[in-house]
Amino acid sequence: MTDSRRIPRRSFLRSAVAIGGAAAFSACLGREELDVPTGPDDLSSFPERQHAWNNVLPTDDHGNVVAPRHRVLLYLNYRQRGQPTEEDRTTIETAVEGVEHAYERSGNGLLMTVSYSRAYFDRFDGALPQSVDLPSPEALAPFEDPELDTPDAVVHIASNHAQVVLGTEEALKGNQSTLNGVDQPDASLTDVFKVVDRRTGFIGDGLPAENADDAEGVPADKVPEDAPLFMGFKSGFEKNQASEDRVTIQSGPFVGGTTQHISKLQLNLNQWYNQDDRWQREAKMFCPYHAENDIIEGAGDNLGDSSKIDDCGPTTETAREMGVVGHSQKSAAVRENDQPLILRRDFNSTDGDQAGLHFLALQREIGDFVKTREAMNGTDVAEQSAVGQRNNNGILQYIRTERRGNYLVPPRSLRALPPANPPGDRQEVAHASS
Repeated sequence: MTDSRRIPRRSFLRSAVAIGGAAAFSACLGREELDVPTGPDDLSSFPERQHAWNNVLPTDDHGNVVAPRHRVLLYLNYRQRGQPTEEDRTTIETAVEGVEHAYERSGNGLLMTVSYSRAYFDRFDGALPQSVDLPSPEALAPFEDPELDTPDAVVHIASNHAQVVLGTEEALKGNQSTLNGVDQPDASLTDVFKVVDRRTGFIGDGLPAENADDAEGVPADKVPEDAPLFMGFKSGFEKNQASEDRVTIQSGPFVGGTTQHISKLQLNLNQWYNQDDRWQREAKMFCPYHAENDIIEGAGDNLGDSSKIDDCGPTTETAREMGVVGHSQKSAAVRENDQPLILRRDFNSTDGDQAGLHFLALQREIGDFVKTREAMNGTDVAEQSAVGQRNNNGILQYIRTERRGNYLVPPRSLRALPPANPPGDRQEVAHASS
């Protein structure tokens, strides 16, 4: 579909999210027909888990959760030194509840989390409880040298509609007095926080191909038209994702919360599409067995609810015999009770006119992400075969890690400037299935 200015509608909406601001929001109002129900007057029915998104997201024919298409990450620093005031906590909660009243909690409406870094919690005298594993970010591979993100807070805004993410952002900044017909409170995040960074992106069938011309170094004619991600294959298979229960903190004052890691990755798509053929891309993304046996059709929709990595064989054996090992093949080795440890909610980006990926992962402990990342490094494979530290070692040679950050996503009742160690051992009020 093309709008009256001959700009493909979905490309325009993606560009509007990337640009941001009141003008972009106003433009979306005129070009994105939308009828999203408002949120409830009483928000007490909302789950205590901020990250409990799956039950209000659609699934495809195979039971895989379909992620919201448009995303905004707002990086925030608390304006005051020292410990937060109750007045500031009230301001934040009032502002966030304002947008929750405006849009229903769903993929077509609004999904959102508020998270906090170790740097934020360091302002308190007491340490975080032992039930929370939240170290400061660090490089996680010998070949990377990322900038380390240490803002006080990150707000993740997600919706299938560009208008919703932009409207939410503008209201949270105090720039919208009415949102979706709902009056907004005289309170904003920017009364308390300073916005220090803004990152945006998208995920969904066809969106990468439609937006390939907006980034440098993307061979637009090579990105598959139906792929949900720039590298041409789908991800987020139900059986290759941790459940929301698995990533939820189970005890202590932050029970019902989770930890979040966000990496900003730059993709080398010229090399991916122009140096490698389809066989190599399948072998490196999944495993050589899949490439040899024509397991994958197109972006991989035929795989159903699993990447079928059990058929791939041991990584070291594959590396020795084939000279290449797959990305998914390596990740499958990191499981507990045969279940993955992390829940991916990543998305592509053209921020800075570069093809990138904001790799957002939820896990019970940051240590779970570190274990998974160590498996991705494939150091053992490189030491025991002709596979290089990066070359033919999954997709490592096509990705450069630019930034890393670790965050705690507290339960909803503690999302407004939480103390480091809230009193008492709380009981979780709602589960991820609520």
